[in-house]
Amino acid sequence: MHEIVERIKNKEVRALARAITMVENDHPDKLELLSDVFSLQKQAIYVGLTGSPGAGKSSLVNRLISQIRKEGKTVAVIAVDPTSPFSGGALLGDRVRMNEHFIDDGVYIRSMATRGSLGGLARATKDAVRICDAFGFDVVIVETVGVGQSELDIMKIVDTTAVVLTPNSGDVLQIFKAGIMEIADLFVINKADLDGVRKLKRLLRELVMMTATEDHMVDIVKTITTQNEGIDELWEKIKEHHDYLYSTQEGKRKRNAQFELEVYELIREEIWREVKTFIEHDHDNNLPAMDSMNDPYKLAKDVLVKWKEAEKVE
Repeated sequence: MHEIVERIKNKEVRALARAITMVENDHPDKLELLSDVFSLQKQAIYVGLTGSPGAGKSSLVNRLISQIRKEGKTVAVIAVDPTSPFSGGALLGDRVRMNEHFIDDGVYIRSMATRGSLGGLARATKDAVRICDAFGFDVVIVETVGVGQSELDIMKIVDTTAVVLTPNSGDVLQIFKAGIMEIADLFVINKADLDGVRKLKRLLRELVMMTATEDHMVDIVKTITTQNEGIDELWEKIKEHHDYLYSTQEGKRKRNAQFELEVYELIREEIWREVKTFIEHDHDNNLPAMDSMNDPYKLAKDVLVKWKEAEKVE
């Protein structure tokens, strides 16, 4: 077993942080480490919160942490922040909103920059979630970057995806987008003390009725984080959905689909890494120059053909 994973097994927080950094930076030991991590998984509850910027996701996570801790459960939070296209850095401001939990040993908060990844998540988010699970956290919460309707990757990672909406903020239009509707396992109307809640809930209920199955209907929960209202109901609905997933064929189908997709993505990453190395270390394969005047489609095809030929020779 990898030395870092042995330390994770012994509940060393420094090892937990180091392991996440290793997968973020594509360390050469990454796959070996993650394979060992996979064997330690303890089936934590994976929860995802997504929605438009300004919907109050971070404040909602902050309240949710407190609610979960009341039950004596431990919580890890992976909060994804946008990366600057100029500096490559990220504000990582979610930690500021959750600062009341910093001294709690039962809470671990890790901010991750997207590093250019689309879909509202960093490329290493799934791996970070698995590492937190292996460490022994009871609940792992993933908060997406807040980029709107492109935040669909979250459904590939978590068990329960909560889409956070607010009244009178344009979100009424967003819920009609097919992608957002399809990823929602739970709708949260946050800032429910504002005008327009009744209208938003009515529209949501109509949409939910249209997509409901015989044994499951997407729940709608109203919350006011400033007054800590609705957080207990939100947590109960999350647990109910988790139980539904692990006691029905639909839940098994979803987990298998996630697993299959993850395997394909890992294969794609490894192939991409090998092809990129092949191109960068090209000395005698006479590959066409990476010049914008060349035909990119023909160039990509030629590179793949030569890479396959080189692989056969080896």
